[in-house]
Amino acid sequence: MRISFADTAPEGAYALAFPVAKGALDALPLAGLGAGDAAHARLTAAAQRFEGDSGSLVEFFVADGDAVRRVLLVGIGKAAPTDLEKAGGALVARLQTSGETRLVVALGGEDSDAEAAARVAFGAAQRDWRIDTYRTKLPAKQKPTLEELVVVGGGSGADEAWARLSAVAEGLFLTRELVSEPPNIIYPESFVERCRSLAGLGVEIEVLDEAAMQAAGMGALLGVSQGSAREAQLLVMRWNGAERPDQPTVAFVGKGVTFDTGGISLKPGAGMEDMKWDMGGAGAVAGAMKALALRKARANVIGVCGLVENMPSGTAQRPGDVVTSMSGQTIEVINTDAEGRLVLCDAITWVQRNHSPAVIVDLATLTGAMIIALGSEHGGLFSNDDTLADQLLAAGKAVGDPLWRFPLADEYDKLIDSPIADMKNVGPRGAGSITAAQFIQRFVDEGVKWAHLDIAGMVWSDKAAPLWEKGATGYGVRLLDRLVADQFEG
Repeated sequence: MRISFADTAPEGAYALAFPVAKGALDALPLAGLGAGDAAHARLTAAAQRFEGDSGSLVEFFVADGDAVRRVLLVGIGKAAPTDLEKAGGALVARLQTSGETRLVVALGGEDSDAEAAARVAFGAAQRDWRIDTYRTKLPAKQKPTLEELVVVGGGSGADEAWARLSAVAEGLFLTRELVSEPPNIIYPESFVERCRSLAGLGVEIEVLDEAAMQAAGMGALLGVSQGSAREAQLLVMRWNGAERPDQPTVAFVGKGVTFDTGGISLKPGAGMEDMKWDMGGAGAVAGAMKALALRKARANVIGVCGLVENMPSGTAQRPGDVVTSMSGQTIEVINTDAEGRLVLCDAITWVQRNHSPAVIVDLATLTGAMIIALGSEHGGLFSNDDTLADQLLAAGKAVGDPLWRFPLADEYDKLIDSPIADMKNVGPRGAGSITAAQFIQRFVDEGVKWAHLDIAGMVWSDKAAPLWEKGATGYGVRLLDRLVADQFEG
């Protein structure tokens, strides 16, 4: 979908939308409806219970000369950035397959500014994304028809504001693409190939194969991969955009299990196909790196993705095996389906030894217990630093990627002590997400600020929403981008 900004409405046929703030329906300008008092009467009748709530919609048709125009009112609530994005998304959701090819959004009043215009466009772009790659017999009525969005009233700065947000959108789309693709298409090596194009944006790419990881002593990560015919990969993406030499390096580490059967601790068959998105953390890291590069972020950021496939076979890791991590700590593998933490611990050790970041944020679809606790409304946050935790909470709230903080404590840490190794990879059934975080914390060096985001309930949605169709959400990209923008750019 083409997106542009204008000072006045264009000529010709198009659907016309008016954003309406909560409780501001009476102040709506009727210019452009083309029917004066008659349009006002239709407006009142059509609106009925419409009050301008964020993302709410009402539509009707009015005479416009010899033609008929589709008119929509879309609620923007309190006109916060996330409200405006929801409005843009709701409009696209309604019109994407409606037969309309052009949508004009007429901003007015206090909302006529560049940021508001860009936010509406950002929401529209997010909702417009879909993946039809493998649908060869898509019915005509299900095919997208909406080709163009024109936002009117954003002023001279709209294009500049959109340039920043469109970079984030492009990163978001990469994440959704990676998460949506089937596991026979996206596996460790092909994930890397999809990300190599970032080199053209100035991102330095480094890849460690299994031989290199074996030489580095990454026994925990490789233990997960040993049952698969697909070779594991460690993908490293470096963006060096800092303007001052004293700016800290930030590391984002993503769990990239491109398909998770559970290994020998096999998952139930029903729903196992969903486990193609168990690389959602790595997908978010890749998308965030693209967004940062596209908008030329003034920060030094390293993205590390531990990429493996967890399969059962004659060579697969067994419950009861003991592996040695890159840190030298030994791990008794009690459950091969608790594999994500084994991947993360070696990836975190590698980035600390090779780049000494001041801050590490890891993202992972780590535990089913997180979905039980928070559903699909918040990601779980664990951190060893209150300031970093507060920064992440604020960034998540600002962009619509909400987080909820959980505790860490010695009492939980003791639950993963092993009788034969330094630790075991699972604790008891209770506090499963917390003990997983405690496991990862054991690999964080003294003095490093660290946060773990358990996003198991957030990377995939079983139902459509204002900013996405059913499927991959792209959760984490906006969050990481905002964290960098707010805290780490010079």
